[in-house]
Amino acid sequence: MLSTRVGVGIGLVVGALVLSVPAAVAADDSGIRIRPGNASPGSTVTVSTTACGKETYGKGESEAGGAFHLFAGDRAGVLTGQFQVPEETGPGIHAVTVKCPPRVKVTDTHEITARTPSGAVDAGFGTDGKGTQLALGGALLAGAAAGAVVRMRRRPSGVRT
Repeated sequence: MLSTRVGVGIGLVVGALVLSVPAAVAADDSGIRIRPGNASPGSTVTVSTTACGKETYGKGESEAGGAFHLFAGDRAGVLTGQFQVPEETGPGIHAVTVKCPPRVKVTDTHEITARTPSGAVDAGFGTDGKGTQLALGGALLAGAAAGAVVRMRRRPSGVRT
């Protein structure tokens, strides 16, 4: 009975994986891979493609970053190029077009997101110059130590009389 349940479980997992493969293959039908998919202004975007076949050179055009060149990558049949997203680029979806000889042209899109703020997040415990955070941390540590001492004293002993 147990082996039947295990077999059914394995069958369900394998079936789910097999059914998801065609969707994953169909998702990348453009022949262009853009990394990162969500770029921010000032970041470098890498574009690679297999759409050019045996060619060793291609040209790319990004709505956001302008023209760039694609050269043979580290794998056979893969061309790779980079462009930088200008600092003044606003958020949105932008197209990337790759052209290779003799007449190959493929287009895909990527998203440019707003730059995230850097630095600390205000959690409500601002420093007031008097060491409030240090005092609060000390009080928490002292409370934890006191709780540990009380717990140790109330531990039952192994000998009962």
